[in-house]
Formats: sequence, structure tokens, C-alpha cells
Amino acid sequence: MKTRKTAFVLSILWFSIIQLNAQTVDMDQKLSGLDITINKILKDWNVPGCGVGIVAKNRLVFAKGYGYRDLDKKLPVTPNTLFQIASNTKLFTATAIGFLVEEGKLDWDKPIKKYVPQIQFYNDELNSNVTIRDMLSHRTGISRHDNIWYKSDFTRQELFDRLKFLEPSIPLRQGFLYNNLMYCAAGQIVEYLSGQKWEAFIKNKIFSPLSMSHSMFVVAEMQKQPDFMSPYYEKRDTTTLLPYPFYTQMEGVGPCGSIISNINDLSNWLIAQMNDGKFKYQQVIPSNIIKETLQPASISASVPDKYYENLNSIYGMGRLTSSYKGHYRTMHGGAIGGIYSNLSFMPADSLGIIVFINGAHAYQLPGIIANTIYDLLLNTDKTPWSERALKDYLKDKATDREARSKPDIDRVPNTKPSHPLSDYTGKYEDPAYGQMEIKEKDGVLSFLFNNTMMPLQHYHYDRFVSADDEINGKWSLMFNSDAQGAVQQIKVSLDEKEVVFTKKADARLTDPEFIKNLTGQYELNGNILNIVISNNELIVNSAPPQHLEPYKGTTYRIREFSDQTIGFIIDEKGIATGCKFTYDGKTVIFTKKK
Repeated sequence: MKTRKTAFVLSILWFSIIQLNAQTVDMDQKLSGLDITINKILKDWNVPGCGVGIVAKNRLVFAKGYGYRDLDKKLPVTPNTLFQIASNTKLFTATAIGFLVEEGKLDWDKPIKKYVPQIQFYNDELNSNVTIRDMLSHRTGISRHDNIWYKSDFTRQELFDRLKFLEPSIPLRQGFLYNNLMYCAAGQIVEYLSGQKWEAFIKNKIFSPLSMSHSMFVVAEMQKQPDFMSPYYEKRDTTTLLPYPFYTQMEGVGPCGSIISNINDLSNWLIAQMNDGKFKYQQVIPSNIIKETLQPASISASVPDKYYENLNSIYGMGRLTSSYKGHYRTMHGGAIGGIYSNLSFMPADSLGIIVFINGAHAYQLPGIIANTIYDLLLNTDKTPWSERALKDYLKDKATDREARSKPDIDRVPNTKPSHPLSDYTGKYEDPAYGQMEIKEKDGVLSFLFNNTMMPLQHYHYDRFVSADDEINGKWSLMFNSDAQGAVQQIKVSLDEKEVVFTKKADARLTDPEFIKNLTGQYELNGNILNIVISNNELIVNSAPPQHLEPYKGTTYRIREFSDQTIGFIIDEKGIATGCKFTYDGKTVIFTKKK
């Protein structure tokens, strides 16, 4: 009996080996010529390097690097080369939320505020209705606002707290507006409900059980490893490749894009996704989580495929689903600091592909290479993906070059600023975007915002612009004066709107002890100004009340009437003795009643 069992097990093993060898031969045949194709694509697009991994059923069947991960040192890309996967991090975060749902700590489709009272949105409608599925499927109606986090030093908590300042652009659940900050907030929610930082939760729940031992979150740690990818960009109007600076400010916004990994580690993640959460016959991710993240939630804002090869793109949570030439596919892209990635798989075909590149100018390439490989594996019509996209890219490049040859079309000649340059200096602030500082040195203004500092030149009137920098872009700042004639605001086109930064007032004008000293009754000819504190701000207690906004010195501006101010008179002991009320260009003095 024992002999028969042994023979039976051996026969199964032998059959598995034969089947495995047959699959390997079939894969080799289908991928014949792939090396030539990818090397040609890299050359055509002038990209240094690329990595490709292919998963079939429950194993990595192809893993190879092409070109260079470090162009200067001529170091090759390998299956172990680490790269920033950027927004492919999002599915890890959605999965982490799924674990909390499985534990009963929240619900996909009930208001998130029920479970996380700390969260605050812009209005009561959002506070009462937004769910974690809304946040993870980009259907809150709140647009990207990426310049809040990009290059900023905000902590995750500070970014979380800024959600309340983000006014929705469209109604809740009425469209798809991609939003990295919602994933940042989801990571903070993981910490609130699990007691672990998002990074620790991902390591414990996903990295460790999937043997993703080389994956990490911090660029500085990656740079200590022997095999990592360096990004490059194509110098404008040339084919010269130059090093692109690593994007490192990921701590705050980590849950939307900080994971660093390689083909070998990511293949384990892909295997679990493709096999209903199982890895090496163990249920690592509950199958319910896989199903929920795949479930259609929001119609993608992607441009419809004009060639009808990839249709019906719908966003779930941390991934898109679509029909690629009739094959159901789920995928997501990643882009940060000149490194691009594409992770996808076809559930019904049991095929998955990982692609990454290190050319900042060629964001389309990971998708192009993945599609090219799918065409080979599926035996479909071969679409000239690279050739077609390259023509469009070169046209766009020529259009950009032509546009730059005719700059300053709307510039009004022979104008000058309305104020001395020193009047424009100072710190300006927006509650969501944070602080912008204007400095002057040797008769030249410059701005500092989120670790980006650039000199400014006068354009016309009170508009100043930066040079058109290849890394940091071109910035245009429009300064506005207030009713009192002082430079008070900067308008900057950021993300999907014009952001208004207002000059910061003297800090003591919001100091509780200082403003407490200003309260009381002020009298002039029997007329009384009754100054009180309401909701931590000074108001004139009239009908209706008038709100005092910090302005400068010891002066407040009346919010309801921007051309009216109240300046408090402070004696040598720091006691308010009266106030100057300015209106219609006139000033009268009220004396504080004792």
C-alpha cells in the first residue's frame, strides 16, 4: 500500500514537471524576439533601462532587465533592481484597509466619520456621507491638489488635517477625480484603527507573509542597497540624458506612493492577487479584499481609446479594470521622479506583467511594453504600440519647442511694478497649501514654496514669473494689493485652480492673551464699539456682528468691509487704551472705557 502511494505521488510530481516544462517551452516560443523588441523600444525612446517580469498562474516565469539602471556607471537592470513603484502603492493601502474591514473596524460603504471621528471634510454633506470606498475610488468630488504634498515637509497628520480646506469641484459620487491625498488619509486611518503606523502594518500584513524581504519605503534606505534604479531625463531639445533628482519627500504622503520594490518581490504580490489572495498555498490576503478592490466603483476619467483596443476603463480601489482586446484586465500605473511602473494581470487568463523604466520623458513606455507582451502571450493582432505613440510624442515635442520659440505673447510692454520690491517680500499663506515666502536680494525677487526656490523676473504690472525650468517648470505669481494699498495676496495657478496666498499678519494678533486684552467697550461721543471674543476671534458685537481679521501691526481689518480697519492703541505697559476706526478714508479715535 505504501509503495502504491509513493508511486502515485511520484507520478503526480512527474506530471507536474512535464507540464511545467511544456509551459516553459510554450512561454519561450511566444516571447521569441521580445529582447530585440524591447531593446529597440528603449533606443527609439532614448530611455536608459527597463525591467520586465511575467507571472503565469502561480509563479514568476520571466524576469529580466534591459539597458542600464545607472547610465554613468553602466550598471545593468536586473530582476533585483529596486525602483519606486509610486502609485502602485495604492493597492497595498486599499488592501490594508480591507484587513481592517475584515476585522470589523470599519465598513467599505458606511460614512468613514462613524469610525474615524478625527476626519474633517469641507462641509457637512461630505462629513455625513463620504465612505472609505469613496476615498479609495476617487469619487469624493475633491480634485488632486498635488502641490499641497509635492516636495512639502508636511507630516501625514498635517496632510490629513488639511482635508477640511479642500472644496469639492463636483458633487460627491458624480465623477472620477484622482486624489493622492485621500490615500494619504487612508494611511492615517490605518494608524488610528490599528495602532500601527501604515508602514509597519504593510510590513506585518503583506511584506512578511509574501516574502517581500527586499521591499521598503525610504529612498535613503534604497540608496544603501547594491542594486537600485537611478532616474534620468532628456535634456530639452536634445537627446542628452541627464540624472533626474530622486523624489525623497514621501514620508507624509507615503500611503499613496512610497513603496520601493523589485520584480522578484512584486511577483509574489502579483501571484497573491491572481490566486484569490493565496501565496504558496496559504491564504495571505482574504479573498473578500481581492473582490472588493476589483469591484467597479467609479468610471475612469481616462481618455477613451480611439483605437478600441482597451475599453470600458473603470476604477475599483487602487486599481483600474478594463477590457483589453476582449480580455478582462486589471492594472495601475506609477510615476514619481522620472521612474514609471505598470502592474497588471488578467484574471481569466492567469497572466500578469510588471514593467518599470527610468526615463522621465517616456511615461507611456511601461504600458506600451506591457501591451506588447500581452499581444505576444495572447496571440492577438500585434498592435504597433511603440511606433504609434512615438509619433504622437515627437509631434508634442515639436509643438512644445515651437511654443517656447514665441514666449511672452500676452506680456504688456513698458510697465513696472506698483510698489518697491521690498513691499512684495514676506510670508504668504493658504490654509491648505501652506506657506509661500517672497525674498529680495540684490534687487531680485525669489519665491520659496515646498522646498522649491526660484528667482522671479518682472513680467508686467504686478505679475512676476520664473524661468521655464526643465525640472521645476515655469511659475507665474500675480500680486494683489488690498484696499489700504499694501501688497496682500499672491495668486498662483496650481493644480486645478488658482490658489490665493495671503500675507501673514503679526503673530500676536491671534495670540489668545493679546486679543483678550483688546476686548471691552470703546466710546466716542456716546457711540460704543463693543469688542468681544467669539469662536476664538475678535468681533464687533453689533447686529449683525463684524469680524476682525488680523492685518498688520496692531490693526485688524473688518472682514465684511475690507476698506475698513480697526487699529488698537497700546500703551507702554501693553494695555489697550483706545482704537482707531478707519472708514471712507477717514480715521476717528475711540477711547476704551474703564
